[in-house]
Amino acid sequence: MSYSKGKHFPVSRRSLTVQIDPYSSSRATPGGITLRTGLIVGNWKMNKTASDAAIFIRALSERLHGLSSHVELVVAPPFTALHAVRTALDASSPLQLGAQDMFWEDQGAYTGEVSAPMLVDLGCRYVILGHSERRTLFGEQSDGIRKKIRAALKHGLRPILCIGESLKQRESGTTDDVLTQQLKESLPGFTAEALDGITVAYEPIWAIGTGKSATVEQAVAAHQTIRRVMATTISPAIADSTRILYGGSVTPQNIASLLASNHVDGALIGGACLQVDSFATIASVASAARSIGV
Repeated sequence: MSYSKGKHFPVSRRSLTVQIDPYSSSRATPGGITLRTGLIVGNWKMNKTASDAAIFIRALSERLHGLSSHVELVVAPPFTALHAVRTALDASSPLQLGAQDMFWEDQGAYTGEVSAPMLVDLGCRYVILGHSERRTLFGEQSDGIRKKIRAALKHGLRPILCIGESLKQRESGTTDDVLTQQLKESLPGFTAEALDGITVAYEPIWAIGTGKSATVEQAVAAHQTIRRVMATTISPAIADSTRILYGGSVTPQNIASLLASNHVDGALIGGACLQVDSFATIASVASAARSIGV
């Protein structure tokens, strides 16, 4: 998959004594064990003006200077701040740029929408799709999310597909069914090769912005379900290499316990990414967790 369009920032990767593709999110060791590069994504949601964003990103980059590159770090500002953040990022920053959403058409009479080519031109490498707030507040459905994934892949963006259950679904014991349905509705019609590089974020809706996080056991069980469904519907190889993030009230206090499991490849962070200290702490903990055994 090519990433030649637009400006792309340096990719953090684990130090291994094997040949690797610098744009690959996973690779096998000589012993055949798949190592998935950690991924931490800060979703700013509707926060920070362009000027606020530039000041914030310079301070954050300074805090992250010298951090060992065992994880990829991505920030997803509002559309209005993407250019300011790109400009504020220098070549030494470990941060990469992502967007919070996009439309599936390249151009046209779609008032208020932003296309994949526009994001690529701004230097984005990742795009969050199907976030629970987009589903619940704006009525997004899986068929539209599927179109967005296809458009993102067409233009070299790496989609982060968000799925998750409500509190009612969790309490009724249908979490696995909900995750299975969302995956099957969002990813049909794609070849295994096309989905190489996609990321899935498990975000229990009942934990987003509530201060209530899923237990490690709940997160691991959900991630195992996601990988099992991908293995049967796409391919075992893609299931093994796909990074699965946890999102839902992630904090500096709980990130270490979440990443202690090899089923959790990183995190999609909301409120905690809006402060330099908290995001930098999470990034540092994640890097240290991923450095074990490298």
